[in-house]
Amino acid sequence: MKAGSKFLNAVSAFALSAGVVASGASVVVLASPMAAQAAVIQRVEVRGAQRAGQEAVRSNLTIRPGVAFSNSDIDDSVKKLYGTGYFSDVKINVSGSTLVVTVSEAMLVNQVVFNGNRKIKDDKLQTVVQTQPLGPYSEAIVKADIERLKEAYKAIGRSDVQITTQTASVGQGRINLAFVINEGDRTKIADINFVGNQAYSASRLHDVLITKESGPLSFLTRKDVYSEDKLRADEDALRQFYYSHGYPDFRVVSSNAVLNESKNEYTLTFTVEEGPRYRFGDVNVESTVQGISADDLKGLVQTRSGDTYNSKQIQKSIEAISKKVAEAGYPFARVTPRGDRNFQTSTVGVTYLVDQGERAYVERIEIRGNTRTRDYVIRREFDLSEGDAFNQQMITRAKRRLEALGYFSKVNISTQQGSSPDRVVIVVDVEDQSTGSFGIGVGYAADNGVVLEASVEEKNFLGRGQYIRVAAGGGLDNARTYSLNFTEPYFLGYRLAAGFDVFKSQTASHDYYKYTEQGFTLRVTAPITEDLATTFRYNYKEFNYSGRDSWQGNLSQPYLDLINGGTYVQSSISQTLTYNTLDSSTLPREGIYASLTHEFAGLGGDSEFYKIYGRARYFHLLSDEMDLVGSIAVSAGHVVATGDHLNVFDQFTLGGRQIRGFESDGIGPRMPNGDTLGGTTYFTASAEVNFPMPGLPEDAGLRGAVFADAGSLYGNDVPNSAGALGTDSSLRASVGAGITWASPFGALRFDYAVPVAKESYDREQRFRFSMANQF
Repeated sequence: MKAGSKFLNAVSAFALSAGVVASGASVVVLASPMAAQAAVIQRVEVRGAQRAGQEAVRSNLTIRPGVAFSNSDIDDSVKKLYGTGYFSDVKINVSGSTLVVTVSEAMLVNQVVFNGNRKIKDDKLQTVVQTQPLGPYSEAIVKADIERLKEAYKAIGRSDVQITTQTASVGQGRINLAFVINEGDRTKIADINFVGNQAYSASRLHDVLITKESGPLSFLTRKDVYSEDKLRADEDALRQFYYSHGYPDFRVVSSNAVLNESKNEYTLTFTVEEGPRYRFGDVNVESTVQGISADDLKGLVQTRSGDTYNSKQIQKSIEAISKKVAEAGYPFARVTPRGDRNFQTSTVGVTYLVDQGERAYVERIEIRGNTRTRDYVIRREFDLSEGDAFNQQMITRAKRRLEALGYFSKVNISTQQGSSPDRVVIVVDVEDQSTGSFGIGVGYAADNGVVLEASVEEKNFLGRGQYIRVAAGGGLDNARTYSLNFTEPYFLGYRLAAGFDVFKSQTASHDYYKYTEQGFTLRVTAPITEDLATTFRYNYKEFNYSGRDSWQGNLSQPYLDLINGGTYVQSSISQTLTYNTLDSSTLPREGIYASLTHEFAGLGGDSEFYKIYGRARYFHLLSDEMDLVGSIAVSAGHVVATGDHLNVFDQFTLGGRQIRGFESDGIGPRMPNGDTLGGTTYFTASAEVNFPMPGLPEDAGLRGAVFADAGSLYGNDVPNSAGALGTDSSLRASVGAGITWASPFGALRFDYAVPVAKESYDREQRFRFSMANQF
């Protein structure tokens, strides 16, 4: 103490006798009441730093020899040393003119292992924990790691996971750390309840949600995994559904998830307030921008007076007007919808106000959260880049495009102030999700019975946004199919979807011949508008016919008269226009899907023809309450020879895919022995109503349908086909019922149809099993 007093007197500052005792997570500073002013030490002595080294300790001190310090500096130094994680105990005290720092070094982690994990692999878990090999061991960090691991398991639906740790010393201050994991059973979602819904049934609202109740196949779909993020997304999905169906006052009062720990299952409850249903009242456009006429913009408005209120139509109208105004040379113009609510008539008038917005530029686009998808895949969905004029509608459109990709489970776009008032930073937060799948498909072909197909599909190949699919299938009678499909959605940096398809199939007639088809297609698709696109293709096919008895050589009679055994080549170019306004690609309720193709063959090979064919289908929601969806479809096609004649494989065929109740290729011209000849002209029409299966939850994905089909295939330009049957335009028709199932393996359809108009030589097939809907 005398030495200390002399030191204090020498510096003539104040009487100081200070010590710091620190252990674990707490720091205790012991100081005299007079320790409020500064003192000076001449040197620093470090004790106990064997592995870290004395200089490493000194570098983390805020106290320097010859520089005045106080108790707060001592406190900061202790915290910094603890913050390194390499010390389990730190003590600092003053001995004369010397600052003595005594440390106890923490154990080092030699190895981190995971035991008992099967659902999440080691490499994934390693990225979750902060404790790493050759790093310091900290009980606090390990406890936090356990919580992080539990969150990772909750994300895959295993909320009852149990995690403990084990340590083993390996000498020299090192330990091995093991996380012992009991993954437990999958946490299910037992019930999803709705309170306050009047306009729509619970089963209808179930279909809107991302989260689904647990079922027998939930382990494949993973849609019954609960998370806070999904709950928020479900709230937004409900809002968007009601806003687009006439309920602008809708709100989610509350949503909660209750976990029954004994059963390991959640019950979700959404309490909603729907409000009244509205229609659009008067719709107008006003412009305060000089040179922009409101009358010129009215044709872009999609909201119509008298229609049911629909927020999506408002958003599309805003985007269309914004684009038009920007193209006219006003990039900063702002379009704002103003609502005029009439409670007596339950209408909402909408006026689109176009004014000169504030000048703002995009300083940068910051992308966060993408662990797999490349940055450029996200950036290319924006119609603006750094330095461009800021446009909120373009941001909204980019968000919609990113969500439509299917690469992300969450897309959130926000803005921040840039380096100056006229600079904006766009922040894109995304969360990658699995985009690969393995599928097993089942189909039915008239000649080959049940056909099985296995496929591997990746929608975001290597995080580059590319699509690739490999498939192989087979059936009875040596039927085989192989295919490879690849698409680059932004070819050469432009919004051009370029790709190729390679395929091979082998089948056989029951009586006469073996048939093999192989080839490839090169294609590129360019968007014209948001709803309209055009596709150009080069198609190359090889057809090989051989006699069934020997599987080689010429065909046996009577097909020999139509085509000789051997290989034929068809080389063509085609162009397709596609118009798509469907509200959903899996279960459309509103919109049109139409395509028109014309094809020219004659670029070498054995075929010379011009074809034109198309199909259109219109969907309309007949009843919101009953989720009753009606659709009508029409199709037609015609082919003419540009050379001497058509080959059998050049003509159209028609069957159960277009007119149910008949075999594939079961309608139209054929030879007397029954072999399909095809025709030069066809037309079809179909009407259908589909609905949820009564008594079953909509989450089951089962829907019923009733339908009526009609059409005809006629005409013939194949030589040596004298005596062919069915070359006239006799009408065929059928009625029936079906069931569709949105299964984890893809959309499956079962139809039973009865022909009500047919010819004696047509081939019936009343039961049909197929994959998906054909728009």
